Amino acid sequence: MADAVRYSDEELIGRFQKGDENAYSELVKRYKDPLLNFVYRYVNDRDQAEDIVQDTMVKLFTHKHYYKEIAKFSTWIYTIAGNLAKTELRKKKRQKTTHLSQIGPEDSEYQIPDHGSGTDESIQSSFVEKRIQSAIQQLEPHFRTVIIMRDIQELSYEEISNILNVPLGTVKSRINRGRLELQGELKDLR
Repeated sequence: MADAVRYSDEELIGRFQKGDENAYSELVKRYKDPLLNFVYRYVNDRDQAEDIVQDTMVKLFTHKHYYKEIAKFSTWIYTIAGNLAKTELRKKKRQKTTHLSQIGPEDSEYQIPDHGSGTDESIQSSFVEKRIQSAIQQLEPHFRTVIIMRDIQELSYEEISNILNVPLGTVKSRINRGRLELQGELKDLR
């Protein structure tokens, strides 16, 4: 499959639907990292994001025939990942939270990680990144989703509209409102 680069995503899924497992491997290679970035921004947990992307790739494998060429492949795969991430967030909300006061002596293996001596610039950059991620997590889910898709994943308005199955005007409105809320949350960084 050395010539995989010349195939479009839609051609690759078509080849995979006909039994070419190398085409599946190429799709995984193309989408694993972008989907991981997308899902991580959504759930804010690296391990959980990796699990969701793995589940997405399993669904791609097991549900390959569900894809029809009426939509872009990227729209279809992001929809799967987004739905799995939303399901995981709903589960998380239902789980009981452990407060520090509930941790007993048997749970005392917590250690503060040593990141070594970093420069002021890298510390500042890390602080800003964490602050932005935290602000994104504070957004209502429908604003968070479009902000991640547009500003982080750099998907087009049309792709976002297709993935979320909402009108283009709604996508633009949510992006604008989400950005305004983010600006308000991050005004102390200026």
